[in-house]
Amino acid sequence: MAISSSSTSGRGAFIVFEGLDRCGKSTQVARLVDKLERDGHKARLQKFPDRTTAIGKMIDAYLQSKAEMDDHAIHLLFAANRWECAAAIRRDLDDGVTVIADRYAFSGIAFSSAKGLPFTFCLPPDTALPLPDITLYLTLPPSVASQRSAFGVERYETVAIQTAVREQFGLVANEVKKRHGDGRWVEVSAEGSIEEVESRIWGLVDSVVNGGVDGTVGELWVEQ
Repeated sequence: MAISSSSTSGRGAFIVFEGLDRCGKSTQVARLVDKLERDGHKARLQKFPDRTTAIGKMIDAYLQSKAEMDDHAIHLLFAANRWECAAAIRRDLDDGVTVIADRYAFSGIAFSSAKGLPFTFCLPPDTALPLPDITLYLTLPPSVASQRSAFGVERYETVAIQTAVREQFGLVANEVKKRHGDGRWVEVSAEGSIEEVESRIWGLVDSVVNGGVDGTVGELWVEQ
């Protein structure tokens, strides 16, 4: 990933946060967006799933165990939800807005494969989505995450599922590094205070948001 002056490149950075449930990811996403805006950057939050869309509302009902759905079908709905937002992400990045995503395709793959769907089935639906400039994977043992408030509210929040998802995230990380380079996926410890985790994150994204990113937005799973 080439770094240059943002005023020269003109493109915003696409930063994705991933991790197990209750790892503090959403808190750190919000704090990063706030910091960027205070520092004068154009930035916005993009949550996945986006529960405001028609597809997102179906996903929300499933996650809250208010509806049942075949595993293949719900996986494809998650991917469709990301495609609903893809054009807006590209447009904002081209307009110089830094987009911070709370989860992305990588969560969809990890959770679905943890439930037993073939890895080869889980990857293709997201092919050619906007490629993140950097993905920050917040690491936290499932046993620690399970002690945090509100754990267990949604369908996938059990220690067994989270442990399986953690293993699948390892496979996803290998796939990202193999296809797009080591710098696109970085692990960040989510243990410690909110401020300590925030400091670690800023140390990794400072050069991206203040240095800028060269070239057009890449395509996920497509060789560059």
